[in-house]
Amino acid sequence: MVNETVEEILELKKQKNAIILAHNYQRGEIQDIADFVGDSLELSRKAVELECDIIVFCGVHFMAETASILNPEKTVLLPEIDAGCPMADMIDGEKLTKWASQFPNTPVIAYVNTTAEVKALSYACCTSANASEIVKSIPFERVLFVPDKNLADWVKRKVPEKEIIPWDGFCPTHHMIKKEDVIRSKQLYPNALVVVHPECRPEVIDLADHVASTSGMVRFAKSSSAKEFLIGTETGLIYRLKKENPDKKFYPLKKTMICPNMKVTTLESVLTALREMKHIIKVREDIRLKAKEAIERMFNLYKPKN
Repeated sequence: MVNETVEEILELKKQKNAIILAHNYQRGEIQDIADFVGDSLELSRKAVELECDIIVFCGVHFMAETASILNPEKTVLLPEIDAGCPMADMIDGEKLTKWASQFPNTPVIAYVNTTAEVKALSYACCTSANASEIVKSIPFERVLFVPDKNLADWVKRKVPEKEIIPWDGFCPTHHMIKKEDVIRSKQLYPNALVVVHPECRPEVIDLADHVASTSGMVRFAKSSSAKEFLIGTETGLIYRLKKENPDKKFYPLKKTMICPNMKVTTLESVLTALREMKHIIKVREDIRLKAKEAIERMFNLYKPKN
């Protein structure tokens, strides 16, 4: 049955000139059928380069929105309409406007893990990989950072010369790891390097051997001479890490680091999305243009070395 579903997905994809993008946290079988697997912004940028009519985004709502912002002429489908992001939902346009009014002439830096509406009200966007570079590059001494307080703390460490005022938001999946979890895991796997995401708590980051975005973790695991790794991010990434590094061992820092929203997408929902052309994600044009400006400012401020 699984093989039949996959065959039908691939056939429909071909017929409709579609591509499938899967986030690093998606189920293994979703990663296997994807044309590209990566982080949300990496995938949206990839879609810009590709000749296709339809983008099936296997991720969460804000990611499909970002793909639509950057690819307005393409149809973006989100297989599971209720796949949201609790952290992105911790702030909206109204809350941001009210909060920012208390800090006149202070720009908002929005993590890409935000809604289009929040991006549209921001000076620039950032990713977990480039956040410190963006804050360092902008011509302001003080910034408002939304929505992740843990990522904001990581940026403060990297850019101590600037004042960073964080919104009180967090990723529930990363925030669940505590210092004791790292200590316990290190006792179980004493030879493993601890690699964590900057969305983790500051005390967890203090105990890490390396801090990186999901894409950064993929690169680090590949280039490192170490053979064992404790991974402090959503467990879906371990599937990709094992697949790309069969000679190395990867263990979750905590087995319960599972984002329910990232796991709702199934082969059946991808098939339904392509069959029935649902659910189409389209950002209102006035919001799209402002959000695109914030994303493009990020691209202009930060040029990756590789």
